[in-house]
Amino acid sequence: MRFLAALFGRRARLRWLHLIIGGALLMPYFLVGTVLVGMAGAGEPVFSSLPAQFVAFGLALPMAAVTGFFALVRPLSVATARALCGVPPALLADGPARTRQARVRTAGWYTLHLALGGILSGATLALPPFAVAVIALPFFAGLRETWLLDGPEALRGPWALALAPFAGLAMLLALALAAAVAGEVLARRAPVLLGPTPEDRLAAAERRAADLAVRNRLARELHDSVGHALSAVTLQAGAARRVLDRDPEFVREALTAIEETTRRTVGELDSVLGLLRQDGEPDEEGTAHGPGLDALGGLLAHCGVPVAYEREGDPEDPGVVDPVVAREAYRIVQEGLSNALRHGGSDAASPVRLLIAVRERERKLMIVMENPLGERPAVARPGGGRGLRGIAERAVLLGGRAEAGPYDGVWRLTARLPLTTAEATGTADRAEGRR
Repeated sequence: MRFLAALFGRRARLRWLHLIIGGALLMPYFLVGTVLVGMAGAGEPVFSSLPAQFVAFGLALPMAAVTGFFALVRPLSVATARALCGVPPALLADGPARTRQARVRTAGWYTLHLALGGILSGATLALPPFAVAVIALPFFAGLRETWLLDGPEALRGPWALALAPFAGLAMLLALALAAAVAGEVLARRAPVLLGPTPEDRLAAAERRAADLAVRNRLARELHDSVGHALSAVTLQAGAARRVLDRDPEFVREALTAIEETTRRTVGELDSVLGLLRQDGEPDEEGTAHGPGLDALGGLLAHCGVPVAYEREGDPEDPGVVDPVVAREAYRIVQEGLSNALRHGGSDAASPVRLLIAVRERERKLMIVMENPLGERPAVARPGGGRGLRGIAERAVLLGGRAEAGPYDGVWRLTARLPLTTAEATGTADRAEGRR
């Protein structure tokens, strides 16, 4: 039963169909070959000469190999191999063949497919009718007279007629066996000839790395935006609860700050989720949408801690600070404020100090934030602790650096970023050259 399933099962039938498709694809090349053979043979009929047909078949294969070098042949071949040969999709390459090695492999597969398909297609068209006629010989006298009239006398004997049905069945079985073997050869060669080349694997790894980078950036966006909002809202709500009966005006201001913070955060959350729905694709300028330094005023007004803000130069000018750098600087400030909220120690007498300076001579954007050191965290967030690491990652990705830690009785966060992404790329290239 297993032997019959291997010859006539669903997978065997699909592979047989795959071979017949190869034979159909070979026909245009074969017809051109017959024309060439006919021209060389001074008009002698090609289809009545078996040697001439083999010559035409031999001429068709090089022409098919040339076609296999076209880039789009590989995705078409991969699609049919996956559907009909039973090859696991992970073993086959995706996309057109771009490199020379990939095209040579594809041409080899295409030629092998058409060669085996041409032979099996011809046998499938010619052998079954002949085998059926051989099986029917003992039962139809007219058929015997037509077929065996000019044949050897031995074939008209009773023993030959008795064995004719078995000979016909053997022919059909041999055809099925040949189709199964050819299908297995193609299935085994598919991962080798249609599988990913080293260049394909490198391109796939680069795509995965780019996708992970986008996902990590979006994770940082969510962490910084939502984390800061939760810290600010928790602090404002706690302060309002403590003075609910004594200071209604402060409670009103706290509720207003909570409303503004949540409204702004919902907008940022919608923006990030919109990017996720687009698979994290960048916009036309190659950057994802997000708040920049021009939105810093709203953040500082409702961050939950008093902030003394100073600036040097014009960091909000997109002609001075690249929008990508401005967006990352906004997130660094946001996470720094979240850190100040978590560790407390800030009041009206000793607010958080924030300095953002454009250093044109150094081509740097400086961010310095200082807040008093509290004895214990004012707001504890479960799962927190990625904020300072995220700040460092943002700075490094832009070609800058960030530092944070106790300094002269305060907690100081310092970040140095390039003014433009082009300068960030140049910094990374120079660092790579030094390595």
